[in-house]
Amino acid sequence: MRPDEYVIGIDIGGTTTSLGCVNRQGVLLSGVTLETHADQAADVLVSRLHDTIERLRAALPLKTNISGIGIGAPNANYYRGTVENPPNLNWGPVTHLVELFRQRNNLPTAITNDANAAAIGELLFGGARGMEHVIVITLGTGLGSGIIVNGEMLYGAGGFAGELGHTTVDPDGRECACGKRGCLETYVSATGLCRTVFELLAQRCESSVLRNINFEQMTSKKIYEAACAGDQIALAAFDKTARTLGMKLADAVAHTGPEAIFLSGGLAAAGDLLVVPVRRYLEEFLFTPYKGKVKLLLSGLPEGNGAVLGAAALAWQEVDKQNQVTATLP
Repeated sequence: MRPDEYVIGIDIGGTTTSLGCVNRQGVLLSGVTLETHADQAADVLVSRLHDTIERLRAALPLKTNISGIGIGAPNANYYRGTVENPPNLNWGPVTHLVELFRQRNNLPTAITNDANAAAIGELLFGGARGMEHVIVITLGTGLGSGIIVNGEMLYGAGGFAGELGHTTVDPDGRECACGKRGCLETYVSATGLCRTVFELLAQRCESSVLRNINFEQMTSKKIYEAACAGDQIALAAFDKTARTLGMKLADAVAHTGPEAIFLSGGLAAAGDLLVVPVRRYLEEFLFTPYKGKVKLLLSGLPEGNGAVLGAAALAWQEVDKQNQVTATLP
């Protein structure tokens, strides 16, 4: 009997790292979350992950085979197998992460940035199944994006294509952690929403429950709760955020012509409070031939497991590529 096949999906973040065993249908068999310890070197994390993978492997049912490893990480380069100047990770300018994994596991291993992994996960396991032209936007502390063209991830010449979060909204605008000014993610993200609220509080006089919250304590969740209660400042902040996102998505549509755009991440959990105005502004700014033809949808991946499933989807792609190569050998 052929063994059941699984891959390991790994999502590396600055605070926590999650991993799990995922089959070809996108079913997560088992998962683990551990502290990243961002102050430690990359090989320390890889060693801990290797030990965790071995424990997961030992706990799997008989006749189960681990076929590959996929990794989603900030500033990861698919072509080079590296993580380059990652934010919130004390790893140095370039870390050859795939090579560190291959030294411990004789398995097909690939890495990409977390937003690209989310896009591949959407394509294989989520709402984009059957589509070939897709944009996935992840809305968290920053804004990540992955672009699928002709059924393939768009990496570009250097491996970093599709960084919509660092396109410019205002060249004299907000400072971004990347060193530029006016990047999209400084306006459209959980932190961007908070910055917008404080600008509105300074510009407008109406009462708001948000006036009682200082900058360190302000969160997108508190703004969401205030908006749901009818707070005008909170509602205005969501509207400004939606307008900016809709405008920049219209630009992205002109470049890539997607069938659908998917929103995921913590800020997307605001649901219709964000999606309805984004859809309206997207239509307003779209080039006429695209009007009414691009779907705006929430992610179809299970909440909480999307990042691991995305990394696992990358692993399955690598397994299939290796199988194709093997099949062509004499």
